[in-house]
Amino acid sequence: MITTTDSTLPLQVQKLTKHFKQGDSTVEALRDVSLDVTQGEFVAIMGASGSGKSTLLHLMAGLMPPTSGSVRVGGENVAEMSDSRKTRFRRKNIGMIFQQFNLIPTLTAEENIRLPAQLERGMQVSDSRVDELLDLLEIKERRTHRPDALSGGEQQRVAIGRALLVDPAIILADEPTGNLDSTNSTTICTLLRKLCTEQKRTLVVVTHDKDVANYGDRTIHLKDGRTDEQAGG
Repeated sequence: MITTTDSTLPLQVQKLTKHFKQGDSTVEALRDVSLDVTQGEFVAIMGASGSGKSTLLHLMAGLMPPTSGSVRVGGENVAEMSDSRKTRFRRKNIGMIFQQFNLIPTLTAEENIRLPAQLERGMQVSDSRVDELLDLLEIKERRTHRPDALSGGEQQRVAIGRALLVDPAIILADEPTGNLDSTNSTTICTLLRKLCTEQKRTLVVVTHDKDVANYGDRTIHLKDGRTDEQAGG
């Protein structure tokens, strides 16, 4: 069990518990979950529906408060932040990738990638940074296309570019290949693996797909809100 805080770790989860009210009952979605994620590590989180994996990801992102425990990103306790500070912190330090891509349909690929900087007052991103991302994602020739003119794989690459724009401490991905065919799924997984191996990006992926998890450095299994380590392997 983790007992100390290491500010050099991109992500540190300590004794994280989350309860939800359902009528007169209380559902324990997570129970005393602790884990460290090191720089450049690709961690996959797997579990059956209702195991708590999406809840864990949302808590890591600061999208909901824990019942108890802490989530530290780069040493900063996200759970203790006010809502406004949490939003600003998330924009600068946490890149999010979703199953549904969540692109703005009226914006081009390049404009969608630039969106985090436009939402944060005073944040400037150079044209060279955007060009670098478009090259990395192999979609430079699609920069002026809107989402409806892009394939699912291209849309997800735009979403990855958006997540990478501000050089976040950690990237959190929720079923990033869930809406893709096998070919595009392989392309996206290979790209995510490359980001960790070559750029030392830190990545946590929630997935139900063992093929996706196999790209990671390790897999954490959740069952009934507890990790496989808690359950004894």
